[in-house]
Amino acid sequence: EAARWAPSCYNEQPWLFIYATEPEARKRLAACLIAKNQLWASHAPLLMFILARRNFQKTGKENRHAPYDAGAAWMALALQARKLGLYAHAMAGFNLEKAYELLGVSKEEYLVMAAIAVGRKTEDSGLPEDLRAMESPNSRKPHAEVATSVFPLSHSV
Repeated sequence: EAARWAPSCYNEQPWLFIYATEPEARKRLAACLIAKNQLWASHAPLLMFILARRNFQKTGKENRHAPYDAGAAWMALALQARKLGLYAHAMAGFNLEKAYELLGVSKEEYLVMAAIAVGRKTEDSGLPEDLRAMESPNSRKPHAEVATSVFPLSHSV
C-alpha cells in the first residue's frame, strides 16, 4: 500500500510490482535470479519484480522519469516494510532476458528494474558467511561527495 502512494511525475504511477507468495510461483521468479540472490530469496515469503512503464499512458511519449518514480515506490515499500518489522531486499543481479520472458512483458513497454525479497530476518538465515556479512549496516560516502552548492561543476564530485 505504501508504494501505491509514492509520488510520481504527472501522477503517472509508472511502476508495476509483479509478485509471488505461493511456493511454486516464488520458485519460478527466483529462477531469474543469480545464484547468490537465489540464496537471499530462498526463505522470503514474498518475492517480486518492480517494473517501470517506459511511456506516459495518456500521451504515449517517453517518460524519462519512470525509473526515478519506480525508485520512489520501492523506497516507500522498503520503509513501510521496516515499520512493520519486515525486511525488503532489492536485487539487481538477475537474468534480464529470462525475467522479461517469465513476466510476459515487452522491453518496449517496460523496464525491469529489480527483484525484491520481503520477509522477516531470522538468527539463522542459512546464508553463507559472505552474504551474512552483507546484512550489517554499510558505510556511506561523506556529504561533500554526494552534494554540492557549486555549479557549474568544474570537477568531479
